[in-house]
Amino acid sequence: MAAKAVQAEPTAPQLAFFNQLSALCGQSFAGKVVEDNQPSPAFSGEMLMHVRDCSASEIQIPFVVGENRSRTWIISKTADGLRLKHQHKHQDGTDDVSTLYGGDTVSEGSANHQSFPADAYSKALFIRTRMPQSTGNTWHLYLYPQDRFSYRLSREGREFRVDFDLTKPVATPAAAWGAEKNSI
Repeated sequence: MAAKAVQAEPTAPQLAFFNQLSALCGQSFAGKVVEDNQPSPAFSGEMLMHVRDCSASEIQIPFVVGENRSRTWIISKTADGLRLKHQHKHQDGTDDVSTLYGGDTVSEGSANHQSFPADAYSKALFIRTRMPQSTGNTWHLYLYPQDRFSYRLSREGREFRVDFDLTKPVATPAAAWGAEKNSI
């Protein structure tokens, strides 16, 4: 039996998505919740994303909600595709117990959409932190240059989506908590 071919780098659609996102580096955009079937005060207030700290292999995007600068989305290239991690910090810059959860792409997606089902680390973290419902999480990123960027979480019984208007860059927010320590 022939050995399964190993993908040596992200596919063309994954690279196109990554490169389009990289082109936004240095810019910030306002967003709003457009879908949330379980509203939470944690997602009320002004929402901003700041595409920053871009390299050839990683993009960091602080996601600011009101005065809360604890969240950073980290999109990186892997040998098999793209990875999305959610970094959570306390105001003093230390890691939150629920940090670096996320997943890797399992399909090539498209230049405008990538999906990231929860990985083994995340599932174990969710069990340990008593959030077993989150083991079925899939995060979706949608990017339509010159229009919008969307972050979506889906799982059985849960839908959440924030859309960011890419047509109107806004002032850069204060740095994410622990920004000087934000590399994984």
